[in-house]
Amino acid sequence: MTAATDTDPFAGLRDGFTPHPPTAMQRYRDAGLFADRALWQLIERAARQTPDRPAVTDASTSCPQTLTYAQLGRAMNARAAGFVAAGLRPGQRVILQQHNSAQFAITLLGLLRAGLVPVMALPAHRVAEIAHLAAGAGAVAYLAEDATRGFDYRELGQELIRRVPGVAHVFVTGETGDGSAAAPMPDADPAGVDLPGPVDPDLPALLLVSGGTTGLPKLIARTHNDYTLNAQLSAGVAGLTGDDVYLAALPAAHNFALCCPGIFGIWSAGGHAVFLDNPSPDAAFDIIAAHRVTVTALVPALAQVWCAATEWESADISSLRLLQVGGSKLARADAQALDAALGPIVQQVFGMAEGLICSTRLDDPRDLVHEVQGRPMSELDEVRIVDDNGTDVPDGDEGELLVRGPYTIRAYFRSGSERAASSFTADGFYRSGDRVRRLGSGHLVVTGRIKDTILRAGENVAADAVEEYLIAHPSIRQAAVIGAPDDSLSERICALVVPSAEHLPGHRLGLAEIREFLSGRDVAAFMLPDEVRTVSSLPLTAIGKVDKKALRAEIEAR
Repeated sequence: MTAATDTDPFAGLRDGFTPHPPTAMQRYRDAGLFADRALWQLIERAARQTPDRPAVTDASTSCPQTLTYAQLGRAMNARAAGFVAAGLRPGQRVILQQHNSAQFAITLLGLLRAGLVPVMALPAHRVAEIAHLAAGAGAVAYLAEDATRGFDYRELGQELIRRVPGVAHVFVTGETGDGSAAAPMPDADPAGVDLPGPVDPDLPALLLVSGGTTGLPKLIARTHNDYTLNAQLSAGVAGLTGDDVYLAALPAAHNFALCCPGIFGIWSAGGHAVFLDNPSPDAAFDIIAAHRVTVTALVPALAQVWCAATEWESADISSLRLLQVGGSKLARADAQALDAALGPIVQQVFGMAEGLICSTRLDDPRDLVHEVQGRPMSELDEVRIVDDNGTDVPDGDEGELLVRGPYTIRAYFRSGSERAASSFTADGFYRSGDRVRRLGSGHLVVTGRIKDTILRAGENVAADAVEEYLIAHPSIRQAAVIGAPDDSLSERICALVVPSAEHLPGHRLGLAEIREFLSGRDVAAFMLPDEVRTVSSLPLTAIGKVDKKALRAEIEAR
């Protein structure tokens, strides 16, 4: 990689990034899609136009804190000045791992204002995933919290410095701890430092984390222009205005809650974002009532819980006009039950951090909303449905979804040619791995997955990554991981393990032991198996690969 220079501090960022080809970029510009502004300028613009309007509320604390757009803008600039004063430079990548809070918003915006590129890690990630992301991104800093929900992120930061030499800084919100390498989250007077000027809006603003379809997560570079477009298009589909209040109940670092429309979408409309780090109905319903929340987003498993909770929760949630459900397929029966319990407010959302977002529309017939997962947001989203030979199939037939468009990436950040070929076609279409069929109206119905990915409670879990962790166990010789249908999780992680020769006869490899082993290796909680079965052998295909189709059929039959 080429090192950043004084003449081009973004040289290292450019080297890992694949932009749209010039002809495609010109087509998007001719269509007037790109604002040519930095992502953080959404806040700057709102602070000028409606400085006293509430921008963000932290409802995760016992004493909720609200910042107006003017206050959020000042906090953003102070945090950016703090990063500059600490020696961080534009174009450098940093890991951001925090729960939903006003501090998350301030830190994220401060990084963007300082020209830094945050890697949006999820709170559930542990050092195995964080070290992989830091090394892949070339990160120089780790930003987190002190200790929360029984986990000490300061210790993770300490271990990260040991594992990834390029990480030189650890900043935390809260207590730094005795003997810790962590420093307090920095703030400084913007008048005392030189904040960077406007950045190239076609360079990456942030790096999202893929759900992982092969191995550990990959890095998704989203530019200022394409992510601003993503926010504004999805805000339009949701009908957001400055009067809307968006509840970020899912992790805000996730693409769904971040920008579909999420917090960037509500800020693009000049509305109010409310942060909550506990999406259970007993917490969320009270917040919806207190702040008159109008829009929020859930994964199907949570939506089911909310639907059931309407029978006993007394909080008034009648202000809610739109409930987005995505992350995995929402069953027709569940969509109907939600509408019956909450009114006709469900909007299905289907998409990917790599780009394409599909949504049902506010004026779609309810029976259609219950059946489909939406249609693309932009007329310039190019969608192909192809068979196993790569041939386009007619509407109504199933096939793999391929997509390219103005807010869909052309390659993963710092990806090799082999990875690019497996994930993208030669002419730039992203291979989603989703099996879908398209209606004549353009709406998509998701029918399954082609890639070996488990959709568990809205999280994409790469089966081969879990398998790699499992075979590190001294008593496991082989492992196969598949997704098994589950009414609450959509799919649960089922691990079938073949004992090694060192395995003690009569000792059963139980779920608790396996989960404890993986947790001890700092594997994220959402990747831990929900079910473990010990088998004497695994079925093989004719070419000697594990026959997962046969395993799935056996699991489903049971």
